[in-house]
Amino acid sequence: MKLSRRAYLVGLGASALASGIDYRRALAHSPLPPTRVITHEDGFFWFGYYDKLQFSRDSRFVLSNRVRFEHRSPTAADEIEVGMIDLEDGDRWIPLGKSVAWNWQQGCMLQWIPGTESSIIWNDREGDRFVSHILNVATREKRTIASPIYALSPDGKAAVSCDFTRVADCRPGYGYAGFRDPFFDDMAPDETGITRVDIETGKSELIISHKRLANTGEIINNTKDAKHHAYHLLVSPAGNRFILLHRWAFPKGGHLTRLITANLDGSELRIVIPNGYASHFIWRDETHILSQAKGWLGNENWGNFLFEDKDSGIVEEVGKGVLDAGGHITYIRNNEWILNDTYPKGKDRFQTPHLYHIASNRRIDLGDFHSPTLYAGEWRVDNHPRVSRDERYVCIDAPLGERGRQLQLIDISQIQ
Repeated sequence: MKLSRRAYLVGLGASALASGIDYRRALAHSPLPPTRVITHEDGFFWFGYYDKLQFSRDSRFVLSNRVRFEHRSPTAADEIEVGMIDLEDGDRWIPLGKSVAWNWQQGCMLQWIPGTESSIIWNDREGDRFVSHILNVATREKRTIASPIYALSPDGKAAVSCDFTRVADCRPGYGYAGFRDPFFDDMAPDETGITRVDIETGKSELIISHKRLANTGEIINNTKDAKHHAYHLLVSPAGNRFILLHRWAFPKGGHLTRLITANLDGSELRIVIPNGYASHFIWRDETHILSQAKGWLGNENWGNFLFEDKDSGIVEEVGKGVLDAGGHITYIRNNEWILNDTYPKGKDRFQTPHLYHIASNRRIDLGDFHSPTLYAGEWRVDNHPRVSRDERYVCIDAPLGERGRQLQLIDISQIQ
């Protein structure tokens, strides 16, 4: 049966919308890479942050969280399931464990442990503390260490972590429910801050306190009632240093943020971005950091700036006007490309993951994914694009109509 033009266009738009792609691009025959939904069970699925290892070493298994509700803050009693999807067996869902220590933006820090063939780690709560579980997905051997983790070292033997209770108070959507901050009334406690965790022994030690951060360097617009906290941690590619965001939040709303680096023992703090305007970042190599910031090189707006790992180490702006200035950035393909996304834009609230080729200043969009207005604030669904180990696929979190948040896989293997 031959379809009328109207029926054809409606069908084409519906098909594109079902896969999360902007139907206007489909109608314009704009090339977009193949995309498919890989979560098919009941429930809502998402992974979380962009700087964690979601794909197994052979890129066959994709980690995910599953939850039974959306559109509200998690309570201490709300439990999620963690598991993985087998891309070579019909996207089969494989349950692996559970957690009651999680948030909408980063899940429970579920990730593959670098340097291992089949071990994963995630955070949970047991008794009066947050912990982390380590599971070999092949043998199902499991052990628990008495500390939560945030970011792992490249060899998988150490981690840095933060005070998730304090973060929950200062930055809803990034901490964990379950406990009240014992230093709630202390603006910069000396007893809490950044910890270093030995993955093999489980031993944890405080290496940088909130008080030390508040007393290091100039704090722009600091006030007596500004509450200091640290989070967004990432270890360097060689494992020698790590990044943290030092943020001070004001009681009437708003905050300022510095990007600071330190050795893994907490020594040699460097204030790379001191002016209070730092956001998403990624290590380019052991001595350079790409970060979203503003107020540099004559640009008073937000942009992507390359910094050396030293005090105020500005180098250059990258992709001005082409690479989105508000997304979640990752270097791929020998640092020749940057993977990024956008927040919802325009009246249709489309989020657009994209690739940016540095040498040619060229951007390639990977799709447009509609984010309904209900997904806002703490329980929004950022795409947070993550690349597979073989760099063939990009996986994103995105709402999918009435099915809610789901995982979608984008094949970028043919993009050059």
